[in-house]
Amino acid sequence: MMRLCAALLICLLGSLNSVQAAPGQHPVWSVGYHEMTVLDPLDLQPMRAIAFYPSSDREHLSLLEGYSVEAGEDSKVAIGRFPMLMLSHGNTGTPLALHDLATSLARKGFVVVAVIHPGDNSRDHSRLGTLSNLYGRPIQISAAITATLGDAMLAPYVNADQVGVIGYSAGGETALILSGAQPDLDRLRRYCQERPDDHDACNTQGELIVDRDDLQPVADPRVHALLLMAPLSLKFGRHTLADVHVPVLLYSGDGDKLVAFDKNAAALARKLPTAPDFKLLAGAGHFVFMAPCTAEQILAMPALCTDADGVDRQDIHRNLISEAGRFFAHALGQSSRAGMQTADQ
Repeated sequence: MMRLCAALLICLLGSLNSVQAAPGQHPVWSVGYHEMTVLDPLDLQPMRAIAFYPSSDREHLSLLEGYSVEAGEDSKVAIGRFPMLMLSHGNTGTPLALHDLATSLARKGFVVVAVIHPGDNSRDHSRLGTLSNLYGRPIQISAAITATLGDAMLAPYVNADQVGVIGYSAGGETALILSGAQPDLDRLRRYCQERPDDHDACNTQGELIVDRDDLQPVADPRVHALLLMAPLSLKFGRHTLADVHVPVLLYSGDGDKLVAFDKNAAALARKLPTAPDFKLLAGAGHFVFMAPCTAEQILAMPALCTDADGVDRQDIHRNLISEAGRFFAHALGQSSRAGMQTADQ
């Protein structure tokens, strides 16, 4: 009997390792979502995060803040140890606008944790344009990583050695700081002198509000790969990016009227120590990375839902999801193997 139990345990551990080693190679998974409350490290007030994960339950469709999301609340988690991807949204945004990316990656074998940044989301703009927002967002993502690794429901299914970050718009800036970049505020001042009509980057005329003088940019060594979409990255020069040594998959549209791609994504691609895999989308605007809109959403927010002629948002998302799955599976698989080799030495 003891030998039978031992054999069963070895088989179970072997199946867990096989899932850990090859995200994307799996049975047909559905998606679950799990609401978490994390303490915001800036003021110890509640901070919301939503984790999307592979599930073995039947398919569900949930309505979350007006978005129809293909995920069931607290559905049964699929057996395995899955890489974790942290999702950081743009200024005054919501990660639910990227729900198709999050749920599609969950189907591929990733746990995607979307943080709603306090003071800089669709319902609360109180920290916009402040130093606490610039430096606090990465700290919030780090707190959410720690919370997920300690969450009773999710922790047994997450691989702590395989953590990546998805950053959209200002979330790209957040992701870069997490991987070692140091913002240069003089670059923002100079940019806003040159382009004062950029009301997004220069909403405080190039001078961030110094609401906290006790915060600094803090990297997180647990982060091993980045997906950046239309990143706000003009605060980083070549020397301030010198410590970024993780693989980067970078997307931008050359029709972006909000976060100018020449001063942001294109400049970033030239300055990163290791050249990223840079995908420049012809004619695409800033909001093309948000999930394709329903008919109701097109009527309610046409500026966010309408793309230029010849730009196929659905096709872009199919390719983005496929590329992101391959990229993270490869990059995080390498980081996990490197960590195992270091531990063995």
